[in-house]
Amino acid sequence: MEQRRFSGKGHWYHETQTNHCPDDVLPLVPEAANVADRFLLDLALPNEIVTHCESWLTPSLVLRDRLFPRQVNLSRLHTLSAYDRLSTALTVAQACGVQRLCDHYAALLAPLPGPDSSRESNQRLAQITQYARQLACSPDVINSRAQLQLDEVGLTTYDVILINQIIGFIGFQARVVAAFQALLGHPVRWLPGHHIPPHAQIDDINMSEWASTIPGVELRYASAQQLESLARWQSEVCLGDLAPVLCHDPALLDCLGEILTSGIKDLPAHYAKHPSLPGAVDLLTRSPDRFSAAQLTPLIDDGIPAADAINLLAWTAFCGWLNRLKIALRAGE
Repeated sequence: MEQRRFSGKGHWYHETQTNHCPDDVLPLVPEAANVADRFLLDLALPNEIVTHCESWLTPSLVLRDRLFPRQVNLSRLHTLSAYDRLSTALTVAQACGVQRLCDHYAALLAPLPGPDSSRESNQRLAQITQYARQLACSPDVINSRAQLQLDEVGLTTYDVILINQIIGFIGFQARVVAAFQALLGHPVRWLPGHHIPPHAQIDDINMSEWASTIPGVELRYASAQQLESLARWQSEVCLGDLAPVLCHDPALLDCLGEILTSGIKDLPAHYAKHPSLPGAVDLLTRSPDRFSAAQLTPLIDDGIPAADAINLLAWTAFCGWLNRLKIALRAGE
């Protein structure tokens, strides 16, 4: 497996497995790193839309800053550097094809020192990047072998939970940004000739049959923060059996739970009967790079207020995040 960054750090295109260099490699956009809102990336949105969605946008921004702090402290149990985190984010952003995200994470990644040139470091980064692309695009191929490969390159339990949260979160962020850009009438992607295959559809995970490959936090050794987080979220239906595993990092679990309980999913049931909704959800799920006003406008024409339409799409994106966590952490073949 070859890990390449074309033309040094002068471009945002980052690939792990490829046979050719794309004809249209975009230049780095340094100013994309300097945004006030590191979740919506300074999209100029109507105030009434932002206010309506603020209950889930606020914890999303908090979680974004926890996943990518300005200072990362490494230890024996926490080995993912700032470079590892941002490289993973860029990989998922590219897989989603949302250029605004690609520009942002590439600009943040570019000035950072990469790993040393040893074979072990190259193999570690290549394995992380391959895993991120697979979970983002083809979660159906993630199995116990993929999990074992992360262990073989030295990722700890805390690292595995963190990387899966990053992958799920960036997919969520990409789809939210794509939905908001569609509301503004902006194209999501400007990559002529650069084909991004549709993401695999994720079947609903039966939580009654789900078991984690990673043990949950042992109560006798758990910190006060872990116990508080577990007690707070284990009763939530959508988190269920995930909570004991995710509360290895209780701060991330708290943000995830706060998004879930923010009202993002509390919408009138009759919205599900509108004819345009399934097509819009399917395209945003499988090809966020192609989502545009052509899919959003019919929802509004069907009688769904614009803010509620955004909430509906954000909820489907959030479900994709949860399902990827379940797939990534489940025990199986």
